[in-house]
This record gives sequence, C-alpha cells and structure tokens, in this order.
Amino acid sequence: MNLSFSKELLMKAFGQSLKKLNPGSLLHNPVMFITEIGAVITTIEWIFLAKHHPAFYAQVSIWLWLTVLFANFAESVAEARNQAQAESLRQGRVDTTANARQKDGSYKTINWKQLIKGDVVRVVAGEIIPGDGEVLEGMGSVDESSVTGESAPVIRAAGTDHSSVTGGTKLLSDELIIQISSDPGAGFLDRMINLIESAKRKKSPNEIALTILLSGLTLIFLVVVVTLQIIGKYFQIDFSVTMLVALLICLIPTTIAGLLSAIGIAGINRLMKKHVLAMSGQAVEAAGDINVILIDKTGTITVGQRRASDVAIAQKVEVSEFVRATYLSSLQDTTDEGRSIVEYLKAKYASHIPSSHAELHFVPFTAQTRMSGVDIGHETLRKGAIGAVEKFIGQPLPEELAQAAKRYAEQGGTPLVVANNKQALGVILLKDTIKDGLTQLFSRFRKMGIRTVMITGDNPITAAHIAKEAGVDDFLAEVSPEKKLETVKKMQAEGHIVAMTGDGVNDAPALAHADVGVAMNSGTQAAKEAGNMVDLDSHPTKLFEIIEIGKQLLMTRGALTTFSVANDIAKYFAIMPAILIPFFPWIRVLNVMHLSTPQSAVLSAVIFNAIIIPALIPLALRGVKMVPEKALTILRRNLTIYGLGGVVLPFIAIKLIDLAIVMLGVI
Repeated sequence: MNLSFSKELLMKAFGQSLKKLNPGSLLHNPVMFITEIGAVITTIEWIFLAKHHPAFYAQVSIWLWLTVLFANFAESVAEARNQAQAESLRQGRVDTTANARQKDGSYKTINWKQLIKGDVVRVVAGEIIPGDGEVLEGMGSVDESSVTGESAPVIRAAGTDHSSVTGGTKLLSDELIIQISSDPGAGFLDRMINLIESAKRKKSPNEIALTILLSGLTLIFLVVVVTLQIIGKYFQIDFSVTMLVALLICLIPTTIAGLLSAIGIAGINRLMKKHVLAMSGQAVEAAGDINVILIDKTGTITVGQRRASDVAIAQKVEVSEFVRATYLSSLQDTTDEGRSIVEYLKAKYASHIPSSHAELHFVPFTAQTRMSGVDIGHETLRKGAIGAVEKFIGQPLPEELAQAAKRYAEQGGTPLVVANNKQALGVILLKDTIKDGLTQLFSRFRKMGIRTVMITGDNPITAAHIAKEAGVDDFLAEVSPEKKLETVKKMQAEGHIVAMTGDGVNDAPALAHADVGVAMNSGTQAAKEAGNMVDLDSHPTKLFEIIEIGKQLLMTRGALTTFSVANDIAKYFAIMPAILIPFFPWIRVLNVMHLSTPQSAVLSAVIFNAIIIPALIPLALRGVKMVPEKALTILRRNLTIYGLGGVVLPFIAIKLIDLAIVMLGVI
C-alpha cells in the first residue's frame, strides 16, 4: 500500500501537528513561534477588547492559529511518511534464533537479540542471518529483498569485497560462518529505521544558516512594527494591535519557515525510496554541491568479479611448470580471482595439475606487496601485478610476457604475472565487465558540470581502456589506499566538494574523509561504516540519483525561500494601505489592488498567508523538478519562476479572496 498521502497517514499527521502547538515544540522554529505569540495576542484582543468588527478580529485570530497549524502539519506529514516507511522495515525484521559458537567450538541456539559484537555464528541454507557481520568461511547465495527490495539473490563469500551480510536477510544456499559486527539494536537495519524516522534529525549547516537568516528578518520586522506603534502614539494614532500583528505575520517569511523542516526530511525520504541510506541530512545537502566524483573501479564501475580467461606462458617454460606454480599459488587464495584461476586451470589444463604437493605456507595479498602466493621449502611462488613481480624477481619481464601483458591490458583486463623464485613463468588474464548504463550516467554528470575520476590499483594501460569504455573524464592508476585518501584531501584543499564511491576495506579511509562517501551495500562492513551513505542496490548509476536529490533539496529550499520573500511584497501592498488609509486618506493611491475595505484587505492577506503553506506541501515533499544543467542556468530559471511567480500569484490570490469576503459578507 502506498502510504504517501493515505487517510491514515494524514490523520496521524494532523494529530501530531496539534501536539506541536505546544510553544516548547516551536522554539526550534523562531518564525512560527512568533506567529503563535501573535495568534495568542489577537485572540485576547478579540475576546476581551474588540468593540467594533468582532467578526474581523475573530477570523484574523483563527487564520493565524491555522497558519501555525499548517506549518506543523507540513513537518508532521514528512515525519509520518518516514515513520510509516520505518514501520514497514520493522515489521519485516523476523524474530529468529542464532547458532552461536561457544568457547569449546560447539554451537548453541540462542535468540538473535543475545548476540554481541565479535560473536561467531553458523548459518545454513534456509535460515535467517541473525545479525550484521563478515563472512569468515564459506560462500552462499543471500536473499536481501527484506532490506533492498531487490528480489534477485546476491553472492556473499569469505575473503572478498562481497563478504558483508546484513541481519534479517535469508541464506538461500550452502553454509556460512559469520562474525557478528554490531551489538543488539545497532545493526544496519536498526540504524536504517532510526535514521529515516527523522523526528530528531539534526539540522544541516545550511538549514541552520537559513533559520538564522529567517530569525534575523523576523527580528527586523518586529522592530519595524513596534516602531510603527510608537510613532502612532506620538501622532495620537491608535493602531489596532490585531492590525499590527497581521502586518508582522504577513511580512515575516512564514511560508519557508513552515516548510523548511519538511523539505529536509523529505530529501532523506526520497533517497530511501531510491534504496539509498543517508546517515545524515548534511550528507544529502553536500551531494547537491558535488563537483568531483572519485569512483573506485572494481565492484563499482565493473561488476567486481574478475575471472581468469586466458594465459600466456614464457617461451622457455614448460606448461606443467607454469600450471603447477599458478595452481599452488592460488589453491589457498579464497578471493573471487583466486578461485576463478583454480577453476580455469582445472577446466583447461586438468592433466597438468599436480595430484599431490608438500606443505604450503600461504602468503596473502596486501596492498603494499600487491602479490600473493605460497612458500614450499626453498620455492617462493608468487602471482601479482607486473610492477610488484618485477620488483620481486629483480628484473623486467621477458619481452614476450611484457607484450602479452600489454595486450591483455589493452583488452581492459588485468594481467597477473606468475613467478617462481627469480623467474617469471607466465601471465594470467583476469577480465571484469563494466556495469550497464555508465556511459550515459557520466554524460549526464558532465552536463551538470561534475567531473568524474576513476581510481584503481590496475596498471595505467588497463585503467585507460576501462576509463575510455566507461566514459569517465579522467583516471588514476596504481592507486594504493593511502593515495586514495591523499587524492581526496588534495581535491578538497583545492576547493572541490568531493564524492567517493567504493566497496572494499581499502576504500574506507577515503570514504570517511570524502564530503559524500557512498559505500556499496554489497561491499565490506568497514566500507559501509566509513561512508555517510550506503547504496543498497550497489550500482554506480545510483550516484546520479543521489546527487540529483541533493541538488533538488537545495533547489527546493532556494525556490521556496525566493517565493516566500517575493510574496511578502504583495502582502505589504495589501496590509500597509489598509492600516494607514483610515488615518491618511491621501495614501489611498498605494492600494494598487483596489481592495474593498481595510478589514477585508488585512483578512485577505492573512488568509493567503495561511493557505499557501498547505498548498505548497506537495511541492516541498516532492521537490522542484530537477534537470541536469549547470547551476547558473538552474538559478536563472528558478528566479524567474519562483521570484516572479512569488510576486504575481499573491496579488491575484489576495484580490480574489477579497472579492469572496465582500460577496459572502463574512465581516
């Protein structure tokens, strides 16, 4: 069921908006707090002091209360939509048990809520994964539809960048040994629920700055109105308190003040509907200012499952020698690449695979060595990047292997060199595939003035091929985790607002320092904890939607602020003549809208001031239309639409309301 604007949701929001009439609840919104004080003052004058036109005083008071109520309603609708979304996630969290490993190595069945960070559990096919964690052993197919909404299962395996699992998801095949990475109530799904409920969300810096600006304008107009009353006393003019309060409320920016919170909450809600979890409102806003995107290649631009697809053997090396070294150096390699090499050799060179071998000492891959392999007695078998292996053997590759590596790189693959002690034996081609839709995505980024940079540990030739095929603007090759972080910091120092996407442990430092760090949900727990957004679908095309929503949030706030300030002009021309004409008939020329009476003019402006807030709620929640264009072009268009529209619409609406008031004779 779509709960966006259901009757149940609207009734709940209305109840919350009544509770928010408590002055303590309005202190976070100074403009609406002043409006409520004004409503109290006009109500007192209506009940105790009004001698003439009591219906006028009553209606002004009622419409001022409605102004506050409508502003509360806008915020409550946004909160209620998020709470409904959170509740659907909460209902999807299945109460389950966990097979927890004990100190003696046995397994005991306990409730999943008893698990703590560091516990190890066993999950078999058909069971619910009891908590967030990292796969220590095994590989299996996982149904993550309860979190992402995506029905297609995903593969999770130990020792890969796809080792992270989420509590509440279901294991469909095989068996996994998982180390729990969060305490009860602090899991990924729990954080998702807490974050999208948003009622206690922190204001972003831009939102705080705008609130201060609105408060400043309110203070200025308050001083103006008080001064007007003082001047009136000096000239023995008795201005009605209700008239002055109406003037104040119509001049202060109540429209944007009433919608400001709803705009911020709705931005997070729109991201969640796109299957992106934003850790903060600041991250959503920062996405709107991004001008450089650093995109990790493996698992982000490419599928991330490089597989062995060809080999080139050195001229003076026997096939059996190459296959033995390659097979043994990959046998204990649990990465996707290592497993694919073993599978490839079994399929293509089954007769050359050794039937037995001595005790192997496995040497895992590290970002520093960029190699992995095994030690067997006096033999050191290694496979790794070209530069790393050349350094290991102490000499350049033989010419035929260098040419083969270059050819593989030009095909967009990753050449992996195999060596035994000081001799290079051959090259393996690891080939990955680029995810769909990226060329169009990066073209849209260019239209928005955003530069895309691919970063990868691959050699420059491979990186150049992938960059060209994907359509990015630039690339950085042979980048270590430290260099990724340095690149982020350098670009930020140059004044850029930087977004970073990644999925591996080696991406975590850069993700943590980027203005917007988008971690792939399919990636490691470290990456997801480092970023301030998580892409639940794990596809880089989502990055455009993130930036689009960020820009849309900023545009919506700017557009409605422009509209709010602009329509104060029309309300000024309605209220000021109405207040002054009874005392200075010669200023009747200022009554440019030819409103019927001073009372009808004031009441028309107050009614318009109130009803424009609920009228704009759908726009605040949906956001203004986002077109991938340069910022200056968007600014000009919005100033024309919302600036000019903010001046013209109130003139027309206030005149129509005035005619209706006179026709109905309500005052």
